[in-house]
Amino acid sequence: MTTAPEAPYGSWPSPIDAALAASHDGRPDHLSTVGDEVWWTEPRPAEGGRRTLMRRRADGTTESVLPAPWNPRSRVIEYGGQPWAGTVRAEGGPLVVFVHFADQRLYAYAPDGPDAPRPLTPVSEIGGGLRWVDPQVRPDQGADGEVWCVLEEFTGPGPTDVRRVVAAVPLDGSAAEDRAAVRELSGDQDRFVTGPRVSHDGRRAAWITWNHPGMPWDGTVVLLADITETGEFTGVRPLVGDERESVCQIEWDRDGTLLFVSDLSDWWELQRIRPDAVAGGVVPSSRLLPPRGEEFGGPLWKIGPRWFHPLENGLIAVLHGKGSQRLGILDPETGELADVPGHWTSWADTLAVHGSRVVGVAASPRTGYEVVELDTATGRTRVIGSAHRDAVDPAYLPAPQDRMFTGSDGREIHAHIHPPHHPERTGPEGELPPYIVAAHGGPTGHAPLVLDLEIAYFTSRGIGVAVVNYGGSTGYGRRYRERLREQWGVVDVADCAAVADALVAEGAADPRRLAIRGGSAGGWTAAASLTGTDRYACGTILFPVLDLEGWSAGGTHDFESQYLESLIGPAAEVPERYRERAPINRADRLTAPFLLLQGLDDLICPPAQCDRFLAAVEGRGVPHAYIAFEGEGHGFRRAETLIRALEAELSLYVQTFGIDRGDVPPLELRT
Repeated sequence: MTTAPEAPYGSWPSPIDAALAASHDGRPDHLSTVGDEVWWTEPRPAEGGRRTLMRRRADGTTESVLPAPWNPRSRVIEYGGQPWAGTVRAEGGPLVVFVHFADQRLYAYAPDGPDAPRPLTPVSEIGGGLRWVDPQVRPDQGADGEVWCVLEEFTGPGPTDVRRVVAAVPLDGSAAEDRAAVRELSGDQDRFVTGPRVSHDGRRAAWITWNHPGMPWDGTVVLLADITETGEFTGVRPLVGDERESVCQIEWDRDGTLLFVSDLSDWWELQRIRPDAVAGGVVPSSRLLPPRGEEFGGPLWKIGPRWFHPLENGLIAVLHGKGSQRLGILDPETGELADVPGHWTSWADTLAVHGSRVVGVAASPRTGYEVVELDTATGRTRVIGSAHRDAVDPAYLPAPQDRMFTGSDGREIHAHIHPPHHPERTGPEGELPPYIVAAHGGPTGHAPLVLDLEIAYFTSRGIGVAVVNYGGSTGYGRRYRERLREQWGVVDVADCAAVADALVAEGAADPRRLAIRGGSAGGWTAAASLTGTDRYACGTILFPVLDLEGWSAGGTHDFESQYLESLIGPAAEVPERYRERAPINRADRLTAPFLLLQGLDDLICPPAQCDRFLAAVEGRGVPHAYIAFEGEGHGFRRAETLIRALEAELSLYVQTFGIDRGDVPPLELRT
């Protein structure tokens, strides 16, 4: 056995370059079945960051359905959701409807025919226009069928001048230039709605609603309506949910009951309700499983995710777990829950079923996200799309650890630790490695423990990465999630610091070479950490929130425009808190070098935030760099952007940590 040669941490050679990491950014999403076929969307970083629609035919062949520049992606609530739906026709092959990102119109397309996609909805010049999401093809409605979906309609120039309804779009194209041809099925009394779920007999529809200042993980209400013979909604009434109960998904079972996921008992759990079984004015519901201390759902950051899906045989495919989620098959009659075999450790919030088959998207620490099919009749699984192929020798990948740390007040903190790793290098005796502490976005979100070549980009060079699921993250119950209530900029910052301190105390990290990084809400945590603690030698801040007063006063999109009411507190009652916690107002405490990365088309965290922050830092002698990217929104998608951002980040660490390597494109730090 030979000993790997020693080399300073951070200086190790690596076959994982920024271009390789960028080419594997994103994952398959938005699964569904069209007849016997499985369809999904897939990222194309090298094609301007667009997504394409993939089709797996019954014979096993796979192809892209939509060539460039078609981009099936919705902008409803800016985070979008399910952007397409399909149906089988008696003649002419399948028909697909999808939202095209560039103009947000709904289009109909017959991929087996000669014609290009044709528009179904008009363009509006008011504000953000007309947007659509969560479509469902209803061939039984209207002369030629309809698409039932969510309509987001801007009524003025401001980001909050908007209304949302459940709407019906005719498939014959009569609404392509005529807004009046779109039927509204629900009223607009609720600020946010999801697409309707129609019962198997076609007699009822149910959908989820919520209103400001609440967010969907705070509380939602399920509305129920009867469907008339002419396709109208009537008798709309609340069924389940309230301001303190988050229902994140609903689906009809074949017996007329409604399955739903609710967090009334702290964890998102699967339940069943019989809409007609009214007792004393209350419709009783029942759990399908006893309490397990696991999540069977998640936050509604987009419209139309699926954490469960009933099968025709009465079984239910469910995603469940604490932290990461795995796929299981639930027998609701016996309560037996059997997990799917395989190496996958994390499943995304998209499921489809056809007959005895269940299809999902799954990954592991050694494999990227791929489309996986389970045959419940045989118990066998197989990869049917986006199959993982080792882009690099797996020996260069880190061996991550899923760990729990303890905060100063004894609270638990969850994190994934990715130590430096190289098959042919080791650090010098007596030298401790630098570490990047990473805060995920959201902040009501979660970082899964899966293969990420951006992380391996650093660990293979000798820089460790600690990804912190700080208090406020999902996956650990409502109480863990609500630790961040009115404590944003406090709990998240403290939890990241506690993980950093623990790694230092263990002798795993160099206390003088710690960095903090994050994007979106994680960018806020990074900036708040740099302006509120002295833990870090430097930091990378991506498309962040930096100015709370500006962000809450019309400085962001409608969905999150009142998010700070719960994250910080009611602005009318605690205005000083908005000023005190904002990094822009603590620039005088900033001493560590930083890199600021921003998309110029970002409507969620607009570049004006960065402009004001840089003005506050100007002249203070703090080394920093700012890179703004044309054509990028909230979260980078283009390969060239991803490459530039990753190389710039590495350059910051090389300069700050005193690492000697000459293969890093220079990043000019100004003062």
